[in-house]
Amino acid sequence: MRRDRTYLDANATEPLRPDARAAMLAALDFPGNASSVHEEGRHAKALIDGAREEVAALVGAVSANVAFVGNATEAANWALTPRDPDERLYVSAVEHPCVIAGGSFSRDRIRQVPVDPRGVVDLAALSSMLAADREEGGLPRLALMLANNETGVLQPVAEAAAIVHEFGGLIVCDAVQAGGRIPVSLPSLGADLLLLSSHKIGGPQGAGALVAAREDLFPVPLMKGGGQEKRRRAGTENLPAIVGFGVAAREAMHHLAERNRIAMLRDRLEVGLRSAGIGTIFAGEGVERLPNTVLFAVPGVASETAVIAFDLEGVSVSSGSACSSGKVAESHVLTAMGFPAGAGIRVSLPWDVAEADIDRFLDVWRAIHHRMVPGRAA
Repeated sequence: MRRDRTYLDANATEPLRPDARAAMLAALDFPGNASSVHEEGRHAKALIDGAREEVAALVGAVSANVAFVGNATEAANWALTPRDPDERLYVSAVEHPCVIAGGSFSRDRIRQVPVDPRGVVDLAALSSMLAADREEGGLPRLALMLANNETGVLQPVAEAAAIVHEFGGLIVCDAVQAGGRIPVSLPSLGADLLLLSSHKIGGPQGAGALVAAREDLFPVPLMKGGGQEKRRRAGTENLPAIVGFGVAAREAMHHLAERNRIAMLRDRLEVGLRSAGIGTIFAGEGVERLPNTVLFAVPGVASETAVIAFDLEGVSVSSGSACSSGKVAESHVLTAMGFPAGAGIRVSLPWDVAEADIDRFLDVWRAIHHRMVPGRAA
């Protein structure tokens, strides 16, 4: 990244951690294939198994129940594979697009669970939906993220898991944004399957993981061929990306205490936004959020216009999910929350954010605000 730019779009991709980069470069110079039985192959397998242990430790899982995939979208499609044709999928209205798509579930077997104006899933509605559908047969599967990628709002996954398990179902938890930013414990969440992504924790793009609470919970393989990943996911492993993923997981876990510092900078940013002009609206106010995420709106200021203005001034922010960038469409997350149409500027602080980055953002925002809403500028 250029030194004259301020990067505040970590929920799209975190900056690569130096130790992860070094480990990847070392792996790129190594010729071993983990499926080979010679010394180089055994060494490659050891590197992958070491990364598996680091990723498992990040979420309190058993390393044998971590399966590496190409990205979290692949993990989601794999996790959303029904066990029988009568199984129903329930997804919260604010899930990531790769989960909303429903994986292998047919559209007539998918139900959407509403959220309240704060963006928190309605557990009473979930219970009612499960009870109403129980008479029609088929066990439920709920997809509920731990932290929203646009608003940072945390969801009551453990409570939802208890409800779903009471009905004999399974719960898939997208922990992509939460992993490495807040403590995550698979047993405490009660989730059956967990999704993770390397580049959201300071590792490289091109690696993700599906983590199971038990070995028998893994769905049938999507990728078929060789016997890699205990025959769960065929194809030669991306050794450098997996190694970088493992190192990033270790570094993220060791630096979880940094979340307090990052939360203080997030709060400072919000105070600055409030002082810049009257009428600033924040998504997810009054509920627990990720320590690094702010999504705000100002009446009369189009989010896409503001994001472009920030970019021209050397500050990288977002108007929502990176997976939806460049598409002329409202955010389904903000729509479900009743947030103002066409609004929503997301600022997500990276692991290496500094006070100077917050100051730079606020200086640029004051100038943008003055141009766009001159009568209400501070």
